[in-house]
Amino acid sequence: MAGLHLSSLTLSHFRSHKSAALALDGRPIAIHGPNGAGKTNLIEAVSLFSPGRGMRRAAAQDMVRRPEALGWKVTGVLHSLSQSHEIEIWAENGGTRQLRIDGKAAAQLALGRIARVLWLVPSMDRLWIEGAEGRRRFLDRVTMSFIPSHADAVLDFDKAMRERNRLLKDQVRDAHWYLALEAQMARRGAEIDAARRAALTELHRAQSEAETAFPVAELELTATDGEMPEGADDYRAALAESRFRDLVAGRTLIGPHRADLHGVYAAKGVPARDCSTGEQKALLVSLILANARALAKSFGAPPILLLDEVAAHLDAGRRAALYAEICALGAQAWMTGTGPELFAELGDRAQHVEVTEEAGISHVSPL
Repeated sequence: MAGLHLSSLTLSHFRSHKSAALALDGRPIAIHGPNGAGKTNLIEAVSLFSPGRGMRRAAAQDMVRRPEALGWKVTGVLHSLSQSHEIEIWAENGGTRQLRIDGKAAAQLALGRIARVLWLVPSMDRLWIEGAEGRRRFLDRVTMSFIPSHADAVLDFDKAMRERNRLLKDQVRDAHWYLALEAQMARRGAEIDAARRAALTELHRAQSEAETAFPVAELELTATDGEMPEGADDYRAALAESRFRDLVAGRTLIGPHRADLHGVYAAKGVPARDCSTGEQKALLVSLILANARALAKSFGAPPILLLDEVAAHLDAGRRAALYAEICALGAQAWMTGTGPELFAELGDRAQHVEVTEEAGISHVSPL
């Protein structure tokens, strides 16, 4: 039995699901059904059991079932490190997302203390060829999985930077207006950079310690416009020195918000962006598995994995290797695909769920 898993999941008026209920154990979950039936909606609900906006980064009002628009609710029993927690997540129509843990109201970041959830979705297949923002978001999700407080640092930094950028756009030149904001940016920026580098070290270690059918990715944190200064004092000095240049640009030009993640297919020495579509997918799978292995050690249990359309771009051999690694890890992995044949190699090592749609209503049926 997995050390971290959901033993029940219920949905009410969430996305395409008017109502759905699943009773589960710690094994992987193979979810199949036609396109548009609501498979991704099901695992998006699970992604809400971690801090943040979920795997599609949707606003609460965008998750409500239409046309009723009555609000939505997701509940589940989460087993984490020998403890069980009743989780309720909901939003009333037009309202913000709310959370209760064991009957008590809680902030989203509280989920980071009891759960770890990782995901790989089709939109991430473009990670290596899209802009740097997507790679920063990916790296920050990895970092948050090891250091939940990383989310606070990012939010604080972004808030201070927005205020500084407003001053820059208004052409405010009095240094006194900048000092407090730059001090906060320097402190939080140094924390963000250090946490990201620590997360990359964990990924490198997890990849080097495992024999796997998936390629190793060499990762490096780079910058789009000059290197991030080391430490808060150096960054604060760099912000002050860059103020005139930033005034011309109307925005802050140095800091962790300018970082990029460079990946290389280690065995071939080829940048990830130049690899084939299949190789890029395999590199992503490798990183998710490395993240999961590292968390199994640091958190004490493997994370819940959400793998949407995971079989895409994987041949039968790598698909079987992926399932073998998931089972060996002991992770409750929620995997979606269009047909049951995509999960044939799993057999009874997994729970099987079919999602269908009739008359505009999704139906979730354990098999």
